[in-house]
Amino acid sequence: MKNFLLFTLGLLLIIHPGWAQTSSQKKSPPLSNAAPQSVGISPERLKKLEAMLEESIQNEEIPGLVALVVRNGKIVYHAAKGKADVEEGNNMSKEAIFRIASQTKAITSTAVMMLWEEGKFKLDDPISNWIPEFKNPQVLQNFSYVDTSYTTVPANKPITIRHLLTHSAGIGYGGIDGDERMRLIYQKAGIVEAFDTKGMNNEQNIRRLAELPLHQNPGEGFIYSMSIDVLGHLVEVVSGLSLDVFFRERIFKPLGMADTWFYLPDPLAPRLVSVHVPNDGKWVKPPKGQGWDTSFPVSGAKSHFSGGGGLSSTAMDYARFLQMYLNGGEYNGVRILSRKTIETMMGYQMVDLDPSEGKYHGLAFSVSSDKTPTIGGLGSSGTFGWGGAFNTQYFADPQEKIIGILLKQTLGADEDSFSRFMQMIYASIDD
Repeated sequence: MKNFLLFTLGLLLIIHPGWAQTSSQKKSPPLSNAAPQSVGISPERLKKLEAMLEESIQNEEIPGLVALVVRNGKIVYHAAKGKADVEEGNNMSKEAIFRIASQTKAITSTAVMMLWEEGKFKLDDPISNWIPEFKNPQVLQNFSYVDTSYTTVPANKPITIRHLLTHSAGIGYGGIDGDERMRLIYQKAGIVEAFDTKGMNNEQNIRRLAELPLHQNPGEGFIYSMSIDVLGHLVEVVSGLSLDVFFRERIFKPLGMADTWFYLPDPLAPRLVSVHVPNDGKWVKPPKGQGWDTSFPVSGAKSHFSGGGGLSSTAMDYARFLQMYLNGGEYNGVRILSRKTIETMMGYQMVDLDPSEGKYHGLAFSVSSDKTPTIGGLGSSGTFGWGGAFNTQYFADPQEKIIGILLKQTLGADEDSFSRFMQMIYASIDD
């Protein structure tokens, strides 16, 4: 019976055009190793970058890390340093798997735009067309700290898919929300932000979320939120697949991202890096009850696929994903997105993130504007990136064809290794 089901699934992948990405007339090679000087990177200056990372480990600023630098599709630096588990004494490896948390958002946004390319919806369509509970959204007006009751007023417009992609829908983010009222409302409603082992699923979670008030009217400004979790459920509704299956069949397998999962298969679990927190000058594992389930993503019900923060991955896998973007939507002969779609995604969406750095939010990433290069060390205009709650960070520069990924697994760390990492990568350009 099991073999028959697997055969049927394989047959569906062949005959169902919506389940397979198209081949491309363009065929970029997969990522491969090369000498730094062959792609205009100074080996001597890369050694200085490595010394900086090593010093961060020796000074116990970071318990462990994996760093990866790519230029022109060639890997010029890939290193693992420190410990994957300080308590157990396990050394970090280049194949280590990290909880990438909000780095999941770019993958979910990619899935949304893949369906948009198929004509399934328009970006300015109301989300209530597919998730009816979002019809007639309400904005928080008054709140009582005595019993967490509140009053609302009707929003002045519906929430659209574009609002969700740009975090301008007015939705909140529960435990990490900047407004204590929202944190209390989300907690009382039992909203799961990303990590769950108790049996939550996207449909149940997002339907609950839709009943809650908004911070503000949709489209009035950037508020980091669970918007991308809503979009993860949109992908499920439109495609008829769980987010887990959609990612695996339409993104991960085509790109060769074999180590990226919501819940790790048993053979991969030993490669998962432990989360560490600082305690009296030492790195220790966080105690239970930290607001997230420390057994995630290796145990539990494995039923909740958070589009906003549920994935775990490796530096190499995420580099493949970013290289697809630098290639204009294609990787190794498989087209995930059109380059015109990527132009739309990287365009200014009227949502400023950090005006002092000249950055804005596109439809998947933080993007640098013409102002950013004058600040120094933050990349060319058009450089895009994001990060994750457990101190995983990346950037990709379409002008210089550079990818930089620095993965750590810490909470509560006050260190600036990524800004130095990024600055020193640009300083290593020698062409």
